Amino acid sequence: MSFQKDFLWGAASAAYQVEGAYDEDGKGPGIWDALSSGHIKHGETGNVACDHYHRYKEDVALMKELGLKSYRFSVSWPRIMPKEGVVNEKGLQFYKNLVHELVSAGIEPMCTLFHWNLPMWVNEKGGWHYDGISDDFAVFTKVVVEALSDRVSYWMTVNEPATFIGNGYITGSHAPFEQNAQSWEAIGEVIPPLCKNVLLSHGKAVETIRTYAKKTPKIGMALNGNLILPWSESEKDIAIAKESTFTDLASFFALQLWGDPMIKGELPAMLQPFINQEELAQIHQPLDFFGYNCYNSFNYEEHFGPNPALYPGLPRTAMDWPITPEALYWASRFIYERYGLPIIITENGMANIDFVMSDGKVHDPQRIEFLKCYLQGLKRAVEEGVPVIGYQYWSILDNFEWADGYDRRFGLIYVDYRTLKRTLKDSAYWYAQLIKENGETL
Repeated sequence: MSFQKDFLWGAASAAYQVEGAYDEDGKGPGIWDALSSGHIKHGETGNVACDHYHRYKEDVALMKELGLKSYRFSVSWPRIMPKEGVVNEKGLQFYKNLVHELVSAGIEPMCTLFHWNLPMWVNEKGGWHYDGISDDFAVFTKVVVEALSDRVSYWMTVNEPATFIGNGYITGSHAPFEQNAQSWEAIGEVIPPLCKNVLLSHGKAVETIRTYAKKTPKIGMALNGNLILPWSESEKDIAIAKESTFTDLASFFALQLWGDPMIKGELPAMLQPFINQEELAQIHQPLDFFGYNCYNSFNYEEHFGPNPALYPGLPRTAMDWPITPEALYWASRFIYERYGLPIIITENGMANIDFVMSDGKVHDPQRIEFLKCYLQGLKRAVEEGVPVIGYQYWSILDNFEWADGYDRRFGLIYVDYRTLKRTLKDSAYWYAQLIKENGETL
């Protein structure tokens, strides 16, 4: 058994990281537009980013050249609804045009509804603290679904809630840059109400998509969390790693916290005092796939006290993240064994030190090796019967990497931010050949 013939080989992006046009055609301010001053490396912003808003046709043509089967993008809530109750038709038209271009190129559009840039009008109500946010999100979802669902089948409700809650409301390193907890005890009080609002927003969005979609929808969420690799393939080590993946370490990074209410209709202990059975029923909606963003295992993380797994010279990316090639195999296996849903790897990739060399090309052999090793693990999962149906490389373009600005380059396509010229990296050509062969040569 190998990758299915219609395997969704693709790449991903997020609206604020690539679009630019931050105040054009009626777009309203989002939290990353309005609140980032003083928080971003080198004082950079996403005001222009990759200028994808104006260059989407060029970018889709490059995706077609690479043979992508799918493209995961996000829609900008503040572009579509700049004020409460106001729908910006020009903003909607951009996404209609993008989807048309993708479909015309034979590329499956995959839409993420929320990828971190909350409208300021929602933030002013309290952001994810605000108990009415799930109703506002349902209204926004309906607008997007009515506009795009004649050509979009794949939907992700939100992206990485553990990160936008943890970094946005606990550490303060991401917008809206709040620090609400200074201890693990305080986190236990702050996190659950935020989780509840995210989970209810997800549940209401799923209901809305199923009610208003014109094409039969396929729905999931793009989660991340603390994957733990087994130290050996003994039954004991595998069982310990699997249990730890869902329940250990920082509770808001535990996959159980998000996956169990959504998929199993069960509440982890942390959430039980905050979510009643009626709310749980709203959260527990039928899903079609489990989207997982996977860059590395947490075995080698340094955030949780002394770690004997760390060693000098541990391979790391330009983000300082450990390189753990077995991650895609164990993530797919563990998630499928717990939740029984088909898997889409909604993000996986690496930041590398990329630059245009004297021959005019971008040589990135480290990224090629990263891809090869990680995807070999994904192929192993498929060969063992795990229903992995898609893989989205992060990211299609070098882009605005949140608080790190433009230093961190994840793209298959190099972007010169002064001229906005695009250059396909060696890894892009490698990935194109892999797609052509449907991964058979891994």
